[in-house]
Amino acid sequence: MKKIFVVGIGPGEAAYMTPAAGAAIAESDVVVGYTLYVELVRDLCAGKLVESTPMKKETDRCRIALEHARKGRTVAFVCSGDAGVYGMAGVMCEVAENDPDIEIITVPGITAACSGAAVLGAPLIHDFAVISLSDLLTPWETIEKRLLLAAEADFVICLYNPKSMKRRDHLDRAVEYIAKSRSWETPCGYVKNIGREGEYSRLCTLRELKDNEDIDMFTTVFVGNSGTRVINGRLVTPRGYQI
Repeated sequence: MKKIFVVGIGPGEAAYMTPAAGAAIAESDVVVGYTLYVELVRDLCAGKLVESTPMKKETDRCRIALEHARKGRTVAFVCSGDAGVYGMAGVMCEVAENDPDIEIITVPGITAACSGAAVLGAPLIHDFAVISLSDLLTPWETIEKRLLLAAEADFVICLYNPKSMKRRDHLDRAVEYIAKSRSWETPCGYVKNIGREGEYSRLCTLRELKDNEDIDMFTTVFVGNSGTRVINGRLVTPRGYQI
């Protein structure tokens, strides 16, 4: 059976990688991925053919994986976090649409929303929305609408890709939209380099997220809802149990 595992490796630290992810890589003849992610699993790739590409070459990576699978090789296509959450599982399925004989198996991993929330405490205990601020593939007007409606609906909001070198003001704009429905003193937090060397977290308010130069592309931001509070230094969203 021709097979491609699309493998979520979590943050990259071995302790956060599932046994299923490790097993998929072990079973594979070829490992494909973004350069950084391949390096994170390099110690699992002994004796395997390894192919990597830089950023913005996502479809190229899918085609490389597909070509190897067409030749009968089992492929592990590695992604950070969860392969099905802003990962490559969907793109791989699209690229392989005309190859129904190739089995595409998504191997889940720990996405930044979950691993970052664990660092901060328990902010995602109730309903939440995950929104990426990257407008490379999604029009900013769509992102704006999602921010406004998620804030109005009182979801806890987890923000991926809050800033980059070219998108310095996206987080500030997002905060302004959220503040239309939420207090400036709403408890928030962010985590940088989750599960990797240099991991760093901070609790703050919605106001303190604005003009924050500490936040970058490797940061995940959490905005509490109307019930979120800080309990003994931990960001917590109560679910409604009677305590």
